[in-house]
Amino acid sequence: MKKPLPRWPLSLLVTVILAGCGHVPRTPAGADWLAAWGSAQLEQAPVTASTVPAPWQQPQRDVSLRQVVRTTAAGSTLRVRVSNLFGLEPLQLDAASVALVQPGTEGGKPQLQAGSLKPLTFQGQRGLSVAPGTEAWSDPVALPLPRVADVAVQMHVVSAPASATVHPGSRISSWALPGNRVDTADWPDATARDGWWHLAAVDVAGAAPQPVLVATGDSVTDGYGVAAGSYQRWTDALTRRMAAQGQAASVVNTGIGGNRILQDGLGPRLLARFDRDALARSGVTHVVLLEGVNDLGTSHRQRATTPESRATLLADLQQGLTTMASQARERGVCLFVATVMPYGGSGYYQPQPENEADRQALNNWIRQPGRFDGVVDFDALTRDPMRPSHLKREVDNDGLHPSMAGYQAMADAFPVEWLDKRCSAAR
Repeated sequence: MKKPLPRWPLSLLVTVILAGCGHVPRTPAGADWLAAWGSAQLEQAPVTASTVPAPWQQPQRDVSLRQVVRTTAAGSTLRVRVSNLFGLEPLQLDAASVALVQPGTEGGKPQLQAGSLKPLTFQGQRGLSVAPGTEAWSDPVALPLPRVADVAVQMHVVSAPASATVHPGSRISSWALPGNRVDTADWPDATARDGWWHLAAVDVAGAAPQPVLVATGDSVTDGYGVAAGSYQRWTDALTRRMAAQGQAASVVNTGIGGNRILQDGLGPRLLARFDRDALARSGVTHVVLLEGVNDLGTSHRQRATTPESRATLLADLQQGLTTMASQARERGVCLFVATVMPYGGSGYYQPQPENEADRQALNNWIRQPGRFDGVVDFDALTRDPMRPSHLKREVDNDGLHPSMAGYQAMADAFPVEWLDKRCSAAR
């Protein structure tokens, strides 16, 4: 059984996070921290299968991890957030480092840029113990980053909880090998596995003020179907589009495949994680939210529905979105909500006409003016005009998820001019 995420108030959450690191890293003079990369965390049960390479067995012991993340904001300094949110025992590290990855190594074993390997410290120490249920920031480290950069975060795990804090949908390989190798660039014998372990965020400082857009949601945001190392999620394509246009804006993806708004399942429900995974990201100015298909689809799988149960679900989804809009408004963050895309061709959910009617009713409610700071109509973008319950062929992967062309179309359709807008905090 998964351990439920505690529903702490923000003040207590801040106290708990600080308890994991003891202090907040000092920002370089004249600069603010900006979220440049991040992922949403969930629990992974112990892994002991013989098909999993030994360094990746859980609980991890005396293992070095090299994890590649793509940052989306330029800066002169960075910091890293280590996470043990779902662990029941301390996460013990005795060393960590960061480095730039050589361009052109996408999809293969990453090679570090010469001279870029830098040690990470935590309150001036190489080692770190992260208490169960907490996270910890590293000290700032000088490492100049361009607008888009691949960064290797290396950590030597002395011991990790049996239930690890991970993001399995990384769409890129991480690398592991026995022993402490975090201060070396050459890892010829490392073994690969997709996912990010014990790693929640990378911030940068030293850049000019700019928008920070957090995209959160389910597997469509997480990038289902994207080949490892290919960077074809819709948020990746949006980053490239804005970089090509010379528009400075950071894009952080906190989607979780299979996630729901109202109920825990694959990861904590969005209502429980919205603050941590969206509103609390450093410097966040805008959030785009695409979620609801799993709430709708799961409601009728292997169970009967009634008009009353469907009406209750629809009302609860509307209330959940309204609650998150209020939370964003209180923080002065602009919230854009996307309409739920068609899934009539899904063999997994096999929706019936009443489920399609609920999807359309939810989308019509989302589209009503004044509910959110903007509506991204991905339903209108992707639906087949002849069969509105289905994705159109040119953007369809499997009846539920977009194809790579579909992800690109989503990025092309996102109104980047909305990032010029600022939303004032409610009083």
